[in-house]
Formats: sequence, C-alpha cells, structure tokens
Amino acid sequence: MQDDRSWLTPGVRGIGAASFFSDVGHEVPTALLASLVTGTLGAPAAALGLIEGVGDALAGAGRFVGGPLADDPGRRKRIAVGGYTTTAVLSSLIGVAGNAVVVGLLRGGAWAARGLRVPARNALLADAVPASVYGRAYGFERAGDNLGAIVGPLLALGLVTVFSVRTAILLSVVPGLLAAVAMIYAIRHVRQPAERPRQPLRIRVRPVLRGRLGRLLGAVTLFEIGNLAVTLLILRATDLLTPEHGLEAATRIALLLYIGYNVAATLASYPAGALSDRLGPLVVIAVGVALFLVGYLIFAVTGPAVAVLALAFVAGGVGIGCVETAEHAAVAALAPEPLRGSAFGLLATVQAGGNLAASTVAGLLYTVASPAVAFGYTGACMALALAGLGWAARRMGESRGEHPRPGLSRRPRE
Repeated sequence: MQDDRSWLTPGVRGIGAASFFSDVGHEVPTALLASLVTGTLGAPAAALGLIEGVGDALAGAGRFVGGPLADDPGRRKRIAVGGYTTTAVLSSLIGVAGNAVVVGLLRGGAWAARGLRVPARNALLADAVPASVYGRAYGFERAGDNLGAIVGPLLALGLVTVFSVRTAILLSVVPGLLAAVAMIYAIRHVRQPAERPRQPLRIRVRPVLRGRLGRLLGAVTLFEIGNLAVTLLILRATDLLTPEHGLEAATRIALLLYIGYNVAATLASYPAGALSDRLGPLVVIAVGVALFLVGYLIFAVTGPAVAVLALAFVAGGVGIGCVETAEHAAVAALAPEPLRGSAFGLLATVQAGGNLAASTVAGLLYTVASPAVAFGYTGACMALALAGLGWAARRMGESRGEHPRPGLSRRPRE
C-alpha cells in the first residue's frame, strides 16, 4: 500500500510555497493600489479601473501565449522562474511610480508575467507527481495560493501601520522573490521529461480541444462565464448591510466575509484534491458548481442577515476550492504530455475570459436591472454548467465503452 504522503514531494512543496509567497507578494500592492492611485497620486477612480482592466487583459493574454511556450520542458522552467521574479520586481516598483501612467505600465507588465508563468507552473506540477495523486498535488498548490490571499492583505495592513504606502509596496518584493527561490528549489526536484526536438512556437488550440479534454473545457466554459469577481459579492453584501449598519460598518463586515471566503477556499482545496483522486475530477467540479449555484441563489434573494450572507460566501469559497483544484487535475490527466502546456494555457484563458464576461454582464445587470437579476443570471450559468458536466461525463464514458459515470476515472484505494 502506497503511503498517502508520497505525493508531497519536494517539487510539490516547492511549487506550493511559490504560490503562497507569490500571492502574499502581489496581494500587498493590490490591497494598497486604490490608496496610492486615488490618494497619493490624486488620480480619479476611472484611472484605477482602467489600470485593473488593462492588467487583467494582459494577464489573460499572457496565459494564452504561455501555454504553447510551456509545451517545451526546458522552456517551462525558465518561464516559471522568470515569471515569478518579474512579477515580484515590477509589482514592488509601483511604490516609486510618480503618476498613474507609470503605475499602469508596471501593473500591466507584472500581470502579463504573472499570466505567462501559470501554464508553466501547472505543467511542472504535473511533472512532479504520478497521475494517481494529481488531485492532492493541485489541491496543495491551490491551498497555498488561497492562503496567500489571506496573509497578503493582512501583511499590507500591518506594513502601512509602520511604513508609508509607497514603502509597504516596495517591501512586497521580499515575498515575491521568495516565491522565485521556492520555484527554483521545486525545479531541482522535478523529474526531467524526455527530451524532445525543439519545435517552433505554435499556438495549438484544435489538438487540445479534441476528445475528452475538449468536452471538459466546454463544461468549464459554462461555469466560468458565471464565475463572478469576488468584488461583486462584496458589493452585494455592503449594499444589503448598509441601511442597517451604516456604510463604514457594512464595509468592515463585508471584508470579514471576504476573508471567510478565502479561508473556506484554503481549507477546501486539499480535501477536494484527495476526493478528486478517488472519485474523479468531474465529481468534484460538479460539487463545486452546485455550491456556487446555492451561493448565488442566496445572494439573489437574501436580506441583510449576516449569518445568511456568511453561508453564501463560504459556499462560494468551498466551491472555488473544489472547482479550481479539480480543473487542474483533470487537465493534467487528460492532456497529452507534449501539449500539456498548451492545455493549461487554454484552461487559464477560458478562466480569464469567462471571469471577465461574467463580471461585465452581471455588473451591467446589477446596475440597469437589479442585483436579483444579476445573481439570477450567474445561477443560470451554474445550472447550465452542471448540465454540461453531466453531458461530458456521459460522452467520456461512451468514448471508453463504459457505463456513464460522473468522474474521469475511479481509482482503487491505495
């Protein structure tokens, strides 16, 4: 019987640490960006929105291009280390920016590098462990990333009590560079894939979408176009709580609920990965999507009850811990090894593009119709995603000549 701890290799530990330190590092400038841009630099809120919009667009483009780059085993190592290092340096240099234009350029460059490294990191993690424990490995990495999203804002709060906003942002380079060091450590302990002749860079979408992986990504797309930015959840909670508690108290409560969301995501990630290894990733993705459906329906109909809102945030946190972990494990299992980087790049592009569409459509509906209509839309997307996952599971079973079942595979206990 194989020891359940055998999945926690030095490579997995290093990549998990890189995700944690990187998230801590870039969450500090993210938390302080509004204060710097609108307060210190005196730019309007529209400038902040433009900076974030451009940054997110470049991150999505980086993920798309980073996929085929990461198909080459040697190149993916350089991209991973370079991406973590570049993100850390450019993000911290925002602290010395003299105007909003420079902030935008630095933020855009940092986010492009962040997007570029994602497929390389995920492909390296698949190299670090056998396929039977992909779920646990990706669950560990996602837990590190989500934990960083908790520690980063808290670190930013602590730093600005001692230093200026600019100095706090500059100091964010320390955890960012620790992420690069952790990635170097991981790479030294990851098995070397068989050498292949260097191929010219080609963006290969059609080969990735063939067969079972294409069906999975179709269902994932339905989920992602309903997967809202958490800022809209915070806005909904703030709007509901303000009449009873006042704006200042409502804002504090909403931020505490957001921390609860990240705590739930952190705690759910590894168990979701372990469940994925046993029952198959599609089961875990479906559980996560169902939790999102419950959470969005609560946001659509609830009043200013903090306990009920907390339930909705926790449902979303557990849901994202399940979905993100199982998505990565499924792609690692289904993608041909020579196309693994492209597959992860396409997944990341679907995630980024879907999130942008979800937040844009829901934000518009929130403004011109009502919050209930906006969250009704996202709930409908979750219901469609569940239907799509059921269809994908049936087709995958039929393609193998098996009886339909919900997971990609059902492994015996080790």
